[in-house]
Amino acid sequence: MNTVFLLGDSTCAPKEDDTRPETGWGMYFENYINSSWSVRNLAMNGRSTKSFLEEGVFDQCLAELEAGDFVFIQFGHNDSKEDKERYTEPWSTFQGNLACMAESVLSKHATPVFLTPIARRRFLPDGSLVRTHGEYPHAMISLCQARGYACIDMNKTTFSLLEQMGREGSKELFLHLKAGEHPNYPEGISDDTHLNEKGARVVCSLIIALLKEKYRDFPFLA
Repeated sequence: MNTVFLLGDSTCAPKEDDTRPETGWGMYFENYINSSWSVRNLAMNGRSTKSFLEEGVFDQCLAELEAGDFVFIQFGHNDSKEDKERYTEPWSTFQGNLACMAESVLSKHATPVFLTPIARRRFLPDGSLVRTHGEYPHAMISLCQARGYACIDMNKTTFSLLEQMGREGSKELFLHLKAGEHPNYPEGISDDTHLNEKGARVVCSLIIALLKEKYRDFPFLA
């Protein structure tokens, strides 16, 4: 049985019971793919390309990787964080880390697939949505175009979705809870980065739809 590996940050990662209803989109990925394939979600909260590589998580993926597998790579949320453990410059170290991952995957006769980070829900008082990921999505897309890597622009897709849903409607996709609404967040929470269960399902279904549109020959697609 071949495997689809999911590498990334908290927006994709599996969640423990004590943080639910926060949900990573990767938790629903296996619902959309061929039953003869398995999913290995190695995404972790708070990771950038730098910390993911330096902590050895990517090495874990390589150790398990077999010919014919696919590796989804989605970073950009934390690479801009101004700390030495995570920060990368978009047009140098970020691109270099992505290229390193891709070439390592290809050397194992597997296929890398890149995804730009999903948009944050950050609206200005005038109702316009803010682009919060700077140059990182553009840097990823540019690298993929130059080297012929598969790439899905989830930043563009989710940004358009949030614009369409608007300031209030888009809360339905994120971790927004009132005080007393959930035992894990007794004081409530307003989180515009992390998805709830509905948001994770929506994002995952969008990823699958774009894959079928752009890469319909991928063998894991149901």
